[in-house]
Amino acid sequence: MTTWLTVVLVLLVLVLTAVYISWRAGRLDRLHIRLEGAYAALDAALLRRAAVCLELAGSRILDPATSLVLAAAAHEARIAGPEEREHAESDLSKTLRAVVDQERFKEKLAEHPAGRTLLEELDTAVAKVVYSRRFYNNAVEVTRTARQRWLARTLRLAGRTEMPRYFEIDDEPPRSLSGGS
Repeated sequence: MTTWLTVVLVLLVLVLTAVYISWRAGRLDRLHIRLEGAYAALDAALLRRAAVCLELAGSRILDPATSLVLAAAAHEARIAGPEEREHAESDLSKTLRAVVDQERFKEKLAEHPAGRTLLEELDTAVAKVVYSRRFYNNAVEVTRTARQRWLARTLRLAGRTEMPRYFEIDDEPPRSLSGGS
């Protein structure tokens, strides 16, 4: 009778271990799916910010030199490859701060019929970039922590998936926008 009890206990331990390992693998999979969704949201926010910047540059509200600089930075951010993207997005943030924090910027926009709408769109787009990047980097942190656990590393529960990387850019909003400090 004790032999049967030992066999049942061993089988129970094996089944519970398999269930736990399966649960951990499923959690890692869900974290990677969440990470992909967070990156898609970040990408959309960055593209929207660049589009609003291009719209502002083409609005004829700004002086030609400012429009050209803003359009060039927004275009570079939109076409940058994966290796250059963080740098290009940081450059767009710096250019945007230089443009928006100019003297009488809001007044110039207010004088134009579409200016107020453009300012609101820009404010929203800039704020979404900040929030999306924070959410994405939070998802990266949680995923990296889960992947660095002993069981996940030993059993390679993440498979051959690359370790997620943080998206580090200068995304500080212009001071004169509501998202600014």
